[in-house]
Amino acid sequence: MLQSYALRRALTDGKYRKIFVERLTEPLHLNLISAGVALFGSYPAKVAFDLVVRQQYAFPILFAAESARALGLKRIAVLEFGVATGAGLLNMCELAARTEAATGIAIEVVGFDTGTGMPPAVDHRDLPEYFQEGDYPMDFEALRRSLPGRCRLLIGDVADTIPGYLASVGPEAPIGFVSVDVDYYSSTVRTLPVLDGVPDQYLPIVPIYLDDVGMDGCNPWNGELLAVAEFNAAHALRKIAPFNLLRSKRIFKNAQWIDRMFAAHLHDHPSRNPATAKRAQQAYIQNEYLR
Repeated sequence: MLQSYALRRALTDGKYRKIFVERLTEPLHLNLISAGVALFGSYPAKVAFDLVVRQQYAFPILFAAESARALGLKRIAVLEFGVATGAGLLNMCELAARTEAATGIAIEVVGFDTGTGMPPAVDHRDLPEYFQEGDYPMDFEALRRSLPGRCRLLIGDVADTIPGYLASVGPEAPIGFVSVDVDYYSSTVRTLPVLDGVPDQYLPIVPIYLDDVGMDGCNPWNGELLAVAEFNAAHALRKIAPFNLLRSKRIFKNAQWIDRMFAAHLHDHPSRNPATAKRAQQAYIQNEYLR
């Protein structure tokens, strides 16, 4: 079923152009190796070779699960803001299940949306030339019936739903990934307070996917990038930055999602406190030049 969906997606909605521009411009030997990974590779190997639908979700969910496991945690939550018809949310649920099977980390999925489509644009910062009121409405009942048990859908203004959600998050199941796909600058400003909870409600590094930074008209003075800049200016110990050296770490380097992947760094997280951030063994570098 997943394979047939992936094939349909590749052949529709202009995705075949991404295949030609992003994938087939990569080295031939890597694409040949991908065939073997697709047939016989583990789930983490498939994520490494970008062989899953929505790599922009697969990579950060796996990263968060592996980070949680390193910290001795058993559960995390992953969030999507801007659900619309729910294709991304359902795909996130599928990826969460596959990641859970591969890592042993239980993953809850939470979607946030007004359920009524986009509100009116506030001003030029909302990029009204790309988005307008009423775009991306939701069929709530149809989506609700399709959601698996691991998923919650919170409908309403995020100014109302985020505080209630954060009150339910405990340190035993912190937030590990946030997808921001709310299009407008003004909506992103209202979404980023999801990062304003107490430190142990999060992993120390939370991947943040900013979907709407790719249009030609986007720049640091409008849209999601402006909202991030304002968040950084307002927070001394929490900063959102491009995911460090991500392109150099990926096997396939031409994918556009890499440029949309950011990370929230919680410098006030307990794991970053010198008094508690202790390793069992001291680090040591061998020097082969010493006799």
